[in-house]
Amino acid sequence: MAITKEKKQEIVKELTEKIDRQKSVVFIDYAGTSVKDLSMLRKGLRQSGNELKIAKKTLINRAFEEKKVDVKVRDLGGQVGVVFGFEDEISPSKNVYEFSKTHETVKILGGILEGSFYGMSEMIKIAELPSKQQLLGGLLGTLNAPISNFAYVLSGTMSQFVQALSQIRDKKQ
Repeated sequence: MAITKEKKQEIVKELTEKIDRQKSVVFIDYAGTSVKDLSMLRKGLRQSGNELKIAKKTLINRAFEEKKVDVKVRDLGGQVGVVFGFEDEISPSKNVYEFSKTHETVKILGGILEGSFYGMSEMIKIAELPSKQQLLGGLLGTLNAPISNFAYVLSGTMSQFVQALSQIRDKKQ
């Protein structure tokens, strides 16, 4: 069934609005993926502030052309879906990558991060990076380590002193 011109304009308008709000975009190939699996992917993406939008390649391409983003969606293989990341730059690629490990029909084709297009291999490398929470946790642990170690050393000296006093007391008795 053909889509009316008004419906196509509405889809392009919706896509351009999402392009304005996004922090990153991931293009996926979902050919052969069941509706149930796509629903699971959408639900997982929504939980981390991302959204999957499926439309025809020409409409997706038109939306990116209107926003003057240099990407040729028509050159990407398969059935193309667009994952928009609204809260975090890394989470869309990370979520799709994790999902694609268990669902082989979903593949990352590329993506846009900070206005630049990255191919499949670069997006997978980005997806394998630690999350923002993990990096902040590592930084906090690194900053906290000297203080913790200093406190441990001081408590060790104190406990050795107490042990020495208790041994002296035991010898006198």
